[in-house]
Amino acid sequence: MSDSDDGGMSDGLQVELFHPESDRSPGDTNIQRFGFDIHPIVFPVALLLIAVFIAATVLLGEQAAQAYAAVRGFFEGNFGWFYLLAVNIFIVTILYFALGRFGTIRIGGVEAEKEFSDFSWMAMLFSAGMGIGLMFFSVSEPLYYVSNVPGFFGAEAGTGAAGVAAMTQTFFHWGFHPWAIYGLVGLGLAFFSFNRGLPLTFRSIFWPLLGERIYGWPGHIIDLVTVFATLFGLATSLGLGVAQVNTGLSYVLGDMLGLVSIPTGTMPQVVLIAGITAIATMSVAAGLEGGVKRLSTINLYLMLTLLGFIIIVGPTLYIFGAWVEGLGSYFGNLLSLAFFTGTLGEGGGTVGAWTVFYWAWWIAWSPFVGMFIARISKGRTVREFVMGVLFLPSLFSTLWLAAFGGSALQNTIVGNGAALATYNELGQTVAMFALLEQFPLGAISGLLATLLVITFFVTSSDSGSLVIDHLTSGGKHDVPKVQRIFWAVTEGAVAAVLLIGGGLNALQTAAIATGFPFAIILVLMCYTVYQGLKNEHEILSSEQFAERIQDLTDQDEVDVVTTGNETVTEIRGGADTEGGD
Repeated sequence: MSDSDDGGMSDGLQVELFHPESDRSPGDTNIQRFGFDIHPIVFPVALLLIAVFIAATVLLGEQAAQAYAAVRGFFEGNFGWFYLLAVNIFIVTILYFALGRFGTIRIGGVEAEKEFSDFSWMAMLFSAGMGIGLMFFSVSEPLYYVSNVPGFFGAEAGTGAAGVAAMTQTFFHWGFHPWAIYGLVGLGLAFFSFNRGLPLTFRSIFWPLLGERIYGWPGHIIDLVTVFATLFGLATSLGLGVAQVNTGLSYVLGDMLGLVSIPTGTMPQVVLIAGITAIATMSVAAGLEGGVKRLSTINLYLMLTLLGFIIIVGPTLYIFGAWVEGLGSYFGNLLSLAFFTGTLGEGGGTVGAWTVFYWAWWIAWSPFVGMFIARISKGRTVREFVMGVLFLPSLFSTLWLAAFGGSALQNTIVGNGAALATYNELGQTVAMFALLEQFPLGAISGLLATLLVITFFVTSSDSGSLVIDHLTSGGKHDVPKVQRIFWAVTEGAVAAVLLIGGGLNALQTAAIATGFPFAIILVLMCYTVYQGLKNEHEILSSEQFAERIQDLTDQDEVDVVTTGNETVTEIRGGADTEGGD
């Protein structure tokens, strides 16, 4: 292997000094037939197990729903402590990677360039990571807590203290912890794929432990668990989203405008899943640039429009006051909340019903979001990656929650209480629209919110299809269009069947159950990513690497960028810059 002479210096260096000695390449054993490019083990086994699960859900009917409830109760009752501990480990680990000596390592090598602008990167990042969930829970979750105060706080329901508790608990569930999970997974996948040249699948992260065995059955099992976690975590989000679209259209067009009566329930939601999945398949067919990137940018503009609307027409001062007070309480209670299980006293109900579900859901969704983040993050340093993934989306989430949740709390505590009354009567899927009804142009903003949920549905399906394609094609970066469409349809079908078989409880149970084995994998991953980054840093600091850089500097017009300790962080073509460090 030699350095290229066309400006691809780090590619040559990356292969020569950093890639493992292996004659394997991503997808080298794939089967290519009927327009598909599939891994001979992962694809058919995953498909078979998914088909068996769907058939059992349909055939067992009510028994399946009861089984889902029992499984959810088992995991919440016995392993809640593990979910909480694991996620705290993840947040400490990723901060260590970013703030320590590994922070200057560049994803893709020292000459890797960013594929997407910072704005496009953030838009895709946020659309994949939080969209549907924030729309679904941003009003309903604070409304639940103000009436059912989390045991950690011990405040009186319906009071200002209950409002502070509601904001704090909601910020906790949508703040740093979920994004730490996504960031850890995304960093591991990006590093081992772009810096080590390994397949863009979860098996690659375990190269420091398994070596060449990642291409055997240990790797197959890891990828199969990842496919299931991704599929069912995504199905949960799609199920929540379509339930909100259904009730939103019914409430806005029927109750608010009196134009048409739209039925609500499982079958209308299945029809909506089919329709929105059809839109998603067209977006998937357009690819990452033409479909996902464009829709993610539209999503962000729609979110900012809706957010700006509620801040302007809503209780503006109350929103910003709730945001600042909520942040203060969140930061002040973060450590205690992060480890609170409710075991030593009354009040563990919120942990089991909400926190454990959320942490399991984020973990189950992390292969999907993490791999998508990895796919779009080449060229960023570890520090830039972690700061971008961990802090900006978290802070934006808190502002969104303060705007919508804070407005709902203001309506409940000092207003007419209409939002809470409608929530108690019709359920959490209507909460967003009941709140918007309290302000001018409520019907228009309600339709905008519904459109936003639909576009989030489409981008989630797009991104999920892209990720499962990577997993079932041996880690190839580019997969056939027909294969992307196949998985988009499959995701919609799984969400629809789970809704028929047990409703939202079935979807949430699937996320919790698949999240548990995957949480164990992520704990091991903390060690393997550490080993990979440690090895990269040692090579970057070695005399051999310094000599190769000196050769490049002598032979080519390049600029070398280093950190204060003389570790090379970037190589740029001399014609593109005015000088190096």
